[in-house]
Amino acid sequence: MSQTSAEQNIGSSLKIQKPKPKKSGIKRFIKQWDIQLMVWPGLLLIIVFSYLPMYGILTAFMDYNIFTKGDIWKNPWVGWKHFEMFFASPDFDHVMRNTVVISLLKFLFGFPAPIILALMLNEIRHMIFKRVVQTITYLPHFLSWVIVAGLTMSMLSTENGSVNMILEKLRLIDEPITFLSIPEYFWTILVSANVWKEIGFGSIVYLAAIAGVDPHLYEAAEIDGASKFKQIYLITIPTIMPVIIIFMILSIGSLLNAGFEDILLLATNPVLRPVSDVVDTYVYRVGLSNFRYSYATAVGLFKAVISVGLLTLANYLARRSGNSLW
Repeated sequence: MSQTSAEQNIGSSLKIQKPKPKKSGIKRFIKQWDIQLMVWPGLLLIIVFSYLPMYGILTAFMDYNIFTKGDIWKNPWVGWKHFEMFFASPDFDHVMRNTVVISLLKFLFGFPAPIILALMLNEIRHMIFKRVVQTITYLPHFLSWVIVAGLTMSMLSTENGSVNMILEKLRLIDEPITFLSIPEYFWTILVSANVWKEIGFGSIVYLAAIAGVDPHLYEAAEIDGASKFKQIYLITIPTIMPVIIIFMILSIGSLLNAGFEDILLLATNPVLRPVSDVVDTYVYRVGLSNFRYSYATAVGLFKAVISVGLLTLANYLARRSGNSLW
């Protein structure tokens, strides 16, 4: 074989194939029609119920009148008037204080509680007992706050309330205590009820993440003499850390959502208002109940802007660890 023919054979064998032209967006859409049918209904619901109503934010900058026959543009523009009224309101200080404090308490106690429960359940080897505990702990999530608030009030009642009865039996108190009439006890009661209601349901995600941990890691740790606590600290927690960080970002983003139903139902006594009035209940009580729709929209928009800022900041800080939402 001559040198020229050999070079041609080598050149043909090393010939680089040209990349295939990409399909147009329309062709790809038609090819994936079955997947598109699954996506578009959910996307349509988000657009209709989440994005289209956002034009109502404009009422925060108007003196909105409900009797303008549906034409929002007939209302006079007032600029930042309602925001300034909220900042100058005598309720602003205690409303923001209650919102921040209650949110932080729920975050500090409510966020790690499902993680701890999931770690404990993961160590249970008796499957029947494990399933019974799981069922008992996540069932309260499916109860409405009306039922949970009723149970809480019954337990703390001065007449045959289980808490007062136990404290009297232990001789810790001489007379029943009206817990839901004492402001100093309200935050503890509220946070405890929230943790009890959501701890089991929140642990499901972490149990699923723990199930994905390679069991060979635990076997190697046992051979090296690592105790159960060291295995949890050195293997389980680092492995599920991406899931923990994502849920932490979401929790920080909703930090100003101190609650509405739980506070509204538990804080029925006006004495508790100085420690129970948060942004959401304030909007309901002052804005909607008194037909001050523009004022209520302004307060709600203020909270939403702060929440978006917190979410962005938390995502930026989490990105340094390599786990973020975007």
